Amino acid sequence: MASLAEIVRKQSRLTLAEIVHLQRLVASWNMLADFCFSDLLLFVPISGTIDTPEGDGDFMVVGHVRPSTTQTLYRHDLIGEQVSDAERPLVTRSMRLEEIIEGEITVSAVRERVRVLCIPVRHDGRTIAVLSRESTPSVGRSPGELERTYVDIFNRFARMIASGDFPYPIEDSDSKESPRVGDGAVVLDRAMCVEYASPNAVSALHRMGVHANTEGMRLGELGLDDEPVVDAFTVAKPITQEIERGEVIILLRCIPMLDSQGVSGAVVLFRDVTEVRQRDRLLLSKDATIREIHHRVKNNLQTISSLLQLQARRTGSDDAKSAIAESVRRISSIALVHETLSREAGEDVAFTDILRPLVQMVAEAVSSPDRHIDFEVTGDAGTLPAQIATPMAVVLTELLQNTADHAFPPEEERGRADRVRVELESDDAGIAIRVVDNGVGVPEGFSVETAKGLGLSIVRALVTSDLRGTIDLFEPLDGGPGTVIELRIPLETIAN
Repeated sequence: MASLAEIVRKQSRLTLAEIVHLQRLVASWNMLADFCFSDLLLFVPISGTIDTPEGDGDFMVVGHVRPSTTQTLYRHDLIGEQVSDAERPLVTRSMRLEEIIEGEITVSAVRERVRVLCIPVRHDGRTIAVLSRESTPSVGRSPGELERTYVDIFNRFARMIASGDFPYPIEDSDSKESPRVGDGAVVLDRAMCVEYASPNAVSALHRMGVHANTEGMRLGELGLDDEPVVDAFTVAKPITQEIERGEVIILLRCIPMLDSQGVSGAVVLFRDVTEVRQRDRLLLSKDATIREIHHRVKNNLQTISSLLQLQARRTGSDDAKSAIAESVRRISSIALVHETLSREAGEDVAFTDILRPLVQMVAEAVSSPDRHIDFEVTGDAGTLPAQIATPMAVVLTELLQNTADHAFPPEEERGRADRVRVELESDDAGIAIRVVDNGVGVPEGFSVETAKGLGLSIVRALVTSDLRGTIDLFEPLDGGPGTVIELRIPLETIAN
């Protein structure tokens, strides 16, 4: 489904600033729907101009939110529906008169009369849309104190919308973290004293050890930190802050209500986030433990490498020294993965962060005063789980070392700089890694599948078993000298 901004850009003549104003309204109107126990619809004119309407005065529904405090009026989503003046006369009147209009209409979708309150949405001196509160008429039932209080709060915000004071220019809280009306609400007067506390808010205060009668009291007088309330009244904008008391953690959001004289009061929403924060802390502790384990594994692998290097210096066999050096290189590539994971949160790692030091390690190992190979890394393979990154690091270490050993024999005169390029590519099918060199190429009849060297045997085993991928060898597509080794890892391996 298209976003509000996309619909409005295509169907209206609103400016970017006006569209942003509507986006802020939609971002914060879950609270409004809960306070008025009604569906909210946002209508934008799609013909003529706002100041001088022309044509049939059609509107389009660009937003629809349902309340969580009562049953929704509309089962289907109305976003994208176009309505005429005849279908929505109250919306048209509210738009043209720039006034809050109340009445009843018949909506065919629900086959009954619908109580409607149309509120002009004002921005920078212009009415740019209409917000409609829609519910079934209440007959033969007297609303309770909570319902009367909540509807009064909504009406105060409705006047702020009509005057252009709501939504606020800057929001301070992520909507996913923000408390909802059902979590608990407290109404404050101009003096920041409690006028009303919902049952859920009373329960939240009880969990924090506040059992006194709250009416007429400031939160500070109840033993709570009222700094966010004072700040919200001072700056006339919402303030969100966590309050911790004993083992209870409450997320408090103070939303000021404005009138012609300034801040006329506020709504304070409470949400008990104790379990959420405790879980977050456990996850942080677990994450820190995992990083420490990776750090220790890296240290242990480096110790093993040091012991092997010590053993190599004590042996007189060149073959043994070469075999030990290869083992040290493989261990070092695995240690690089653990070193990167010891610095990252979670078990996923950006593979480029491993590959670049790995390439540097191989470059230093094969370089000498008489021999220099330029290594280059291009592209990005994205973030990979540790169980994939580790075998890939070993595979690439073997491929790079094998390329350095065999693509550029010292006796071969090439008349050009020796170069190896590692290309990374990621798409919907998985990832592809290519090792491209400009060396002498491979002997006729050579195949990765039949090669008997230990390094390529390790590569085959890891690619087919751990990575469940494929490895191919071919000549460069541009017809130049050298060899291309391509490793492909399917998306299923990465996702699992």
